[in-house]
Amino acid sequence: MDLVLWRHAEAIDLELVGDDMLRTLTPKGDKQATKMGAWLDRQLPAGTKVFSSPALRADQTARALDRKYKTSPALAPLASVEELLELVHWPHATGCVLVVGHQPTLGKAIARLLGLSEQECAMRKGAVWWLRYRERMTQTLVVTVQSPDML
Repeated sequence: MDLVLWRHAEAIDLELVGDDMLRTLTPKGDKQATKMGAWLDRQLPAGTKVFSSPALRADQTARALDRKYKTSPALAPLASVEELLELVHWPHATGCVLVVGHQPTLGKAIARLLGLSEQECAMRKGAVWWLRYRERMTQTLVVTVQSPDML
């Protein structure tokens, strides 16, 4: 199973809208999402399942991929790692699953799946971590880490 974790792109400050779920992408965030969406579209296999947080900034980020996706409250801000892993059926699903979500949940998931001693892994806005579970070796590998600033 491949699990691609995509942190939403740069968003406006909470103080500007007052509701965390309504924060939108900044112009820089739009560019980040567009760059990463184009890169992911070239890399992801056909049939990749795509899930997004229902928060507006994550939804906007997911739309940049230009593929069908579903929103899930299991990916909302401050969702648990357990909710994320249950949603994607880690590690037993087949194929590839892409998740558009938030810190700290994504960083905590990365740390847990890689067996890191830290509780959370830092993840830049708009960045992707692509992980692969190898059942025969019962291990999780990092396929790639990509930042929109490097595209």
